[in-house]
Amino acid sequence: MVVRVLFRAVIMGPPGSGKGTVSDRIVKSFGLKHLSSGDVLRANMKSQSEIGLLVKSYIDQGQLVPDDVISRLILGDLKHLENCSWLLDGFPRTVTQAESLHQAYHIDTVINLDVPFETIKERLTSRWVHPASGRVYNTNFNPPKIPGLDNITGEPLVQRNDDKPETVTKRLKAYETQTKPVLEYYRKKGILETFTGTETNRIWPQVHAFLCSRIPDDPKAAAGKV
Repeated sequence: MVVRVLFRAVIMGPPGSGKGTVSDRIVKSFGLKHLSSGDVLRANMKSQSEIGLLVKSYIDQGQLVPDDVISRLILGDLKHLENCSWLLDGFPRTVTQAESLHQAYHIDTVINLDVPFETIKERLTSRWVHPASGRVYNTNFNPPKIPGLDNITGEPLVQRNDDKPETVTKRLKAYETQTKPVLEYYRKKGILETFTGTETNRIWPQVHAFLCSRIPDDPKAAAGKV
């Protein structure tokens, strides 16, 4: 009988770092279950679960959701993945949350995507959207045929508030302030692996090679499906 060794990982990276793309590739290449804290939050609020209503009450009042509430929510969902290898995205965001996770599970590695803030700022502030359809353009690598107008309808494109330069700067600074202690927490535990680059397609091979060395018996990884 072959005993399958479970592998548990956390992925971290600032908004616009390509974390979603890398997470998708990890899931497809290595068969890990992907748990996003944002998805869990939205699902619980939509279903109006007891903890979902509690979370919504804080958000509606413009307050930060307390660490113990977020931890209870995520750890509760992880119980459904007891027999699975998983990748946790968006949690933990504070040292208190990291300690709660550490008490409940053994984390094998923390993947940290280190993308220069100037690269992220340029990437995000170049995004423009057609509100009616949700079509997204990027003035650097996927520009509209006519500047400022949707290719299909000819209607004006808009920039989301989250993508405006001043907002992006604030988001990145907030992430750095909040996350630096968490990265240090995992660095001291010896499980932090940082991958640096300006393009997701250059960072991904590094991540893939690292995970192949950590999950050598995975058939997908062995086949090199990237």
